[in-house]
Amino acid sequence: MSLPAEFHAIAKRVNNWGRWGADDEIGTLNLVTDAVVREAAREIRTGRRVPLALPLKEDGVQAGLIPGRVNPLHTMVQINQEIFGPGTVACSDDAVTMGLQAGTHWDALTHVSHSGRIYNGRPADSITAHGRASFSGIDKAGHIVSRGVLLDVARAKGLDRLAGGHAVTPEDLSEAEEFGGVAVRAGDIVLVRTGQVQVYLAGDKHGYGFPSPGLSVRTPEWFHARDVAAVANDTLTFEIFPPEIEDLWLPVHALDLVEMGMHQGQNWNLEKLSTACAQESRYAFLLSAMPEPFVGAVGTPVAPVAVL
Repeated sequence: MSLPAEFHAIAKRVNNWGRWGADDEIGTLNLVTDAVVREAAREIRTGRRVPLALPLKEDGVQAGLIPGRVNPLHTMVQINQEIFGPGTVACSDDAVTMGLQAGTHWDALTHVSHSGRIYNGRPADSITAHGRASFSGIDKAGHIVSRGVLLDVARAKGLDRLAGGHAVTPEDLSEAEEFGGVAVRAGDIVLVRTGQVQVYLAGDKHGYGFPSPGLSVRTPEWFHARDVAAVANDTLTFEIFPPEIEDLWLPVHALDLVEMGMHQGQNWNLEKLSTACAQESRYAFLLSAMPEPFVGAVGTPVAPVAVL
């Protein structure tokens, strides 16, 4: 089934292919300039640090919806072993096997494709089993540090959590922007809170994934107009699930990652940040969300920290 005309019309309006040159591999992260980071540092007033990652554990958020995306399998490979002989310092080591997007993570621009293409018009078949993502792997993202802005859509509506069928619209984003007294600007990393992660934290991983509120297919144009550098939220699927347009699966992924070249993140725990921003009556902060530099990977775990 081909993608509908509505999708292609939006894709044309948000497309950034060639904007930063034919060789570009990082998309909207180009908007995070030294000047943007200097201004972001001005948002630190108290030094209050808020962690945004979910714990990495075997009983994590993955419930089998995506084949192969396993929760972390953590194994001790040596325990108090005197590897240099009896009486020497003893060492303990461990190893982990996991889907790189199993927990709190960034999607690389190569995470999805459509119509045989990935970001900047490169062929989707450039991603191979052995070569991995030869272009725009997550290692190319480098450092992701900028001004973060929390758009607390749920709190702006007076809710703890949006309903599972709620598609977050551009109007919702503008409402949350006004509620927080903050204006999203070029180079910002936007965090959209729906409250959905509460379902997982309460122990219902299946209910967390489905049905889920999430971003509407209309939101990429809102982010594009403001030159947002990256977007993350507190859901498993990022966009509304099941989709708002019947049989149109992951259109927001395709618009953000492929057309716009904008990294996106999922499974971020924004609950403590929501409380902190409400307490301090400000919704902008310095955000450090460094990707693990797995070469050629299409996603990576991340342990973001907001500094207020």
